[in-house]
Amino acid sequence: MTDAAPGAALRGAVDLSALRNRPAAPAVGETQSTPGGVVPSLVIDVTDETFPEILELSRTVPIVIDLWAEWCGPCKQLTPVLEKLVLEAAGRLVLAKVDVDANPQLSQAFRAQSIPMVVALVGGQPVPLFTGAVPEQQVREVFAQLLQLAAQNGVTGSVEVAGDATGDDAAEPVEPPLPPLHAEAYDAIEAGDYPRAIAAYEKALAENPRDADARAGLGQVRLLDRVQGADLQAARAAAAAAPADVEAQFTVADLDLAGGHVDDAFDRLLELFAALPADERGPVRERLLELFALVGDTDTRVIRARGRLASLLF
Repeated sequence: MTDAAPGAALRGAVDLSALRNRPAAPAVGETQSTPGGVVPSLVIDVTDETFPEILELSRTVPIVIDLWAEWCGPCKQLTPVLEKLVLEAAGRLVLAKVDVDANPQLSQAFRAQSIPMVVALVGGQPVPLFTGAVPEQQVREVFAQLLQLAAQNGVTGSVEVAGDATGDDAAEPVEPPLPPLHAEAYDAIEAGDYPRAIAAYEKALAENPRDADARAGLGQVRLLDRVQGADLQAARAAAAAAPADVEAQFTVADLDLAGGHVDDAFDRLLELFAALPADERGPVRERLLELFALVGDTDTRVIRARGRLASLLF
């Protein structure tokens, strides 16, 4: 969270007026919360159309907004942490998940230039929290500050999950257990041990080459492993100093993709592909195909980049 005054930090910086479909919510300092309410779940998928309901609910309880996308590896690392801590809050917080690709109005309203991006709503007003996959302890501290901010501004209610007075997520469908190698990979990702996760997914694919989940997970964790500890500013400087250095360009493209700058990542690699001699293009093509798979074959950005790649090949 920023150090700016509550309610003033984002006022004017994020325009939610087009998404309200109702009279404007009062300023945070004027909010009067209701004592409680009932929700279908403490973790809710929100769309451009359903957002006004969440905006109204934020007058009762702080709403944590998770802006994510299916292709975003760091998002898959962060979201389980957000879900865990929201459930621990036992109805004092609600998590609203927004797929930025499927909900362009919300993405634009929150100016989601890099994901994962997490903001909050308190009394109808947006409050910045953080960007990127941050450690669980840091998220816990941010949530504690958020609850303090909400209390200072009169939003002190709580909610219960429909059909479950305990307020937990028991109303959610019970997911089947993960296959052993997938569970091993997930545990390794949680621990930040990406090489072990890669090994587990590779073993799963060796046992079943048609395991689409393992293939997708392998691509995501490989990206996480490559960008872990990388410094974007230093990487950009190195790439600018050596335009023909394939590994330097790969690093920036990986960081761009992980940060949500998909077109920038594709454009960088396509320009590199075009500049290289034909016998040196293979690794660049393979990296492009790997990133295409992460984003998804039906994504318009992938379709556009694939077309450009094909024109360069033939």
